[in-house]
Amino acid sequence: MYKCDLGRMSEKIHTFSKFGDAGHGGITRYSLSPEAIQARDYFKERMEKIGAIVTTDDVANMYATLPGSEPGLKKIVTGSHCDSVKNGGNYDGILGVMGAMEVLETIVANKIPHRHDIVAMIWTNEEGSLYPPAMMSSGIVCNDYLPEDLRGNFKFENMMKSKSVEDGVTTFGEKLANFKYKGDKKNRLNPEEYMCDFELHIEQGPILEDEGKTVGIVDCVLGMFNYRISFTGQAAHAGTFPMDKRRDGLFAASQALCYLHEEIDKLNRPELVYTTGEIVCHPCVHTVIPDYVEFSLDVRHEDPKVLEAVRKIVLGLADKKWAGCTCEVKLAWERDTVYWNKQLVDFVQESADELEIPNMPIHSGAGHDAQFVAYMIPTTMIFVVTKDGLSHCEPEFASDEQCTEGASVLLNAILKADKLDDIAK
Repeated sequence: MYKCDLGRMSEKIHTFSKFGDAGHGGITRYSLSPEAIQARDYFKERMEKIGAIVTTDDVANMYATLPGSEPGLKKIVTGSHCDSVKNGGNYDGILGVMGAMEVLETIVANKIPHRHDIVAMIWTNEEGSLYPPAMMSSGIVCNDYLPEDLRGNFKFENMMKSKSVEDGVTTFGEKLANFKYKGDKKNRLNPEEYMCDFELHIEQGPILEDEGKTVGIVDCVLGMFNYRISFTGQAAHAGTFPMDKRRDGLFAASQALCYLHEEIDKLNRPELVYTTGEIVCHPCVHTVIPDYVEFSLDVRHEDPKVLEAVRKIVLGLADKKWAGCTCEVKLAWERDTVYWNKQLVDFVQESADELEIPNMPIHSGAGHDAQFVAYMIPTTMIFVVTKDGLSHCEPEFASDEQCTEGASVLLNAILKADKLDDIAK
């Protein structure tokens, strides 16, 4: 068994944290930004220093390839993204990039033989923070292999029209056109050249820490759906319209939201999670009764039967009157549970056990580029424990030692895959 180097990993963690430093322990590093260029420059410099060949594709994904001893074999790829949410942390996404870099650097430093080309990768615009949607470039690259209902959401021409959420004018395509790392479409990840994919990531939740584990052996990304639920009433003056005549959209929405919590909780599924993270209130004036309110509902679980039970509750809202308001329920989008390749999951499990790193099986509730890649080539993920379960915020943290242990599991799982000529999808 091989171990990655703590000193090298610490150096990468410290250096990447400078690119987009938000001044409070975290970063803001939007995709295609000057800060993203700094991160990519550093990636390129370190990878070329060890003899890796760096290329980019037409949506600026980066590939650093360390040639193997048998050029005819398909490549093994590992990586994640270097962009962040606004005022995010120093580990989400970039840990997978640093882990990929560390795998290549460890192989070179220890002269570890490997048959396949091994590729460290950076995906462009995973967060979608400035240019929605999330997982944009993996959706583009893997588009031909995605389920039909997802494919249309990530068509290249549509993604190029995505407008900046900050200025509302500049599009992703316009920004990409002059981006330093825009390359050639022929360099895209593809199933003809690549055998399998590994993605290292922080957990972004509290389960590993609660169980006293360092590494999570991820088996799937949970299925989910997202609905938009709206209530239409009547606007009127807040001071003059009698209470018994009101059709208050916000009051209606609050009743329905409480009802949802009560009914969904009756399903008694502790692993089921659901969230209302967005609300629209019109006209949103303190002297006016709201005539229209809309909120989102994000629901996630592995079992489609559980999701369908929740969906039945959600759809039933439209059959009821809420404080005199009408209710409309619209599906925004959904995805099935994506299961990782069993053989690759086993390689991760074996590697963690052999390294004697505390580990446990775990699901991913969050979406990742790997879930789109899984439709194209065999794929799996590895989680590293997150302090207090916090992510997408500046206190996000995993120790240098924990990150290095995650990278060591990644390295040894890749070396197990390297012994094979191919992996069945």
